[in-house]
Amino acid sequence: MYYSIYSIIYFIATSALAPFEYLKRSGALRRRWVKERFGIYPSSRTTHQSDARIWIHAVSVGEVITAVPLIQKIRDRYPSAEIIISTVTDTGQKVAKERANNSATVIYIPFDLPFAIKNAFSHFKPAIFIVMETELWPNIIRIFGSQVPVLLMNGRISVKSFRGYKRLRFFIKGVLKDISLLCMQNELYADRIKTLGAEPGKVKVIGNFKFDTSPSTSVPEWTKILSGPIIVAGSTHKTEEDLIINAYKVLRATFPEANLIIAPRHPERFREVEGLIKGSGLKYIKRSWSLEGEGQHTGVKKSGIIVILDTVGELASVYGACSVAIVGGSFIKHGGQNPLEPAYWGKAIICGPHMDNFPFIDDFYRVGGAIRTDPHHLYRFLVELIGSPEKMSSMGKAARGLYEKNAGATERAMEIIDGYLR
Repeated sequence: MYYSIYSIIYFIATSALAPFEYLKRSGALRRRWVKERFGIYPSSRTTHQSDARIWIHAVSVGEVITAVPLIQKIRDRYPSAEIIISTVTDTGQKVAKERANNSATVIYIPFDLPFAIKNAFSHFKPAIFIVMETELWPNIIRIFGSQVPVLLMNGRISVKSFRGYKRLRFFIKGVLKDISLLCMQNELYADRIKTLGAEPGKVKVIGNFKFDTSPSTSVPEWTKILSGPIIVAGSTHKTEEDLIINAYKVLRATFPEANLIIAPRHPERFREVEGLIKGSGLKYIKRSWSLEGEGQHTGVKKSGIIVILDTVGELASVYGACSVAIVGGSFIKHGGQNPLEPAYWGKAIICGPHMDNFPFIDDFYRVGGAIRTDPHHLYRFLVELIGSPEKMSSMGKAARGLYEKNAGATERAMEIIDGYLR
């Protein structure tokens, strides 16, 4: 009964929202999006016979990037396997295609409606279905779980999600029963999933995949046109850009050669952030302006300038060029974005007070790899770090050391997957 009620509510909500989602896409993409969301896929997408079809669902960019090390291990261990990657967002599609290097079939996940899911399952006939983090689509899990193993990998439950799920525990408990194994990032998330009704014997703590991720490319060449300290503000959200731009503007009074690379979390906000920078009166350039060519042909270095990173999927590599990284989503009640990308490069990290999505950040504070501050003191810490290369270096080494210490979750996940595929 619960599933029938859920399906009716989901159908009504989808009917209301789908037209807007359809219209915001270009013509060619519209047709593919609507077909795939209804579980209709071209036969050419399944191009070869394989030992197994492994379906990995990663909702958007962050989950796709997190899944990349696992995809690489699957490809190494099962070279003839066909890997299917599904996402919800267009940016997730783009990054999945780039990171998979044409070694996977990239699709939109079908709507969580039984007929669409059955269409998709019949088309691909996966041997295993892997859900990244905690994308709990009840009908997909129920229908797939009745035929193949469903594994939750890199599972996490934020405080906000936990509160919401608890209100629906009577329903979520049944959804969790259809999952073969729930592999969580840490004990806190494991306890939360058990509280929601997961069977203790199905819950396993294997660590966080994000400690195994690495940028797909080396530090971009275009960053070499910048001279002077570089601050990278990554995955920023609305209102945070104002804070960061204002802090940077004051910082330049002390360090006029300092540069700021600002990467809005959502591509649709690129133009809005450009307007904010124009309003500040500060000089700026955009990543999309073919900066590699500018630096190579003129040999002119730029300093005391803002760069708007108006591309998708490049931020993780850009952190390699910075002196200090500011973690977006942490100065508002969002819960923070991924601090492990700058940690990979051994960079000093500044976080706001709201890092609830990444409880392991406390370990970084403890070892001195990151600093927590509030909006009013961001400028003070930027001045302190830019003025002390020794402190920036020691913080970066501490961050990198902790990153390396926690690596290995992907290999543990691969051992689990091996067991199911065999």
